[in-house]
Amino acid sequence: MKNPCPCGLAADFEHCCDPYLSGAPAPDAESLMRSRYSAYVLGDEPYLLASWHPDTRPETLDLKAEEPAKWLGLSVKRHEQFDDSHATVEFVARYKIGGRAHRLHEVSRFERLDGRWYYRDGDLLAK
Repeated sequence: MKNPCPCGLAADFEHCCDPYLSGAPAPDAESLMRSRYSAYVLGDEPYLLASWHPDTRPETLDLKAEEPAKWLGLSVKRHEQFDDSHATVEFVARYKIGGRAHRLHEVSRFERLDGRWYYRDGDLLAK
C-alpha cells in the first residue's frame, strides 16, 4: 500500500476516504464516520463542517488554535442503521496531546438528508 488510509481500513487513501473528502457522498454512516476521522487526522476543517448536520454544526472549528492531536488509530465497534435516514456508529479513537495518550469512546448519531449522511451528535462513553 503506497498511501494507507488514516481510517484504519486496509486500503489506499485515494480509494478509501479521499473520494468523500473530495465531495462524493458517503454510502453509509460508518463510511462518513471513518472519513471524518481521516479529516481530523489531516486537519480538513472544511470537510468536518460540511459533514456536520446543519442543526448541530458549530459556527467554526479551529483545530490549529488548540494543541494539535496526534491521531493514533480508529476502532469501529458497532454500526447500526435504523432506517433509511438514521444510524449510529460506536467507535474508539486513540490520540496523544502533549505526549499524553487519550481515548475518545463515542456512540455517534448520523442522519441522512437529501441523500447525504451527516454527523448529528454523539454520547461519550466512560473509559
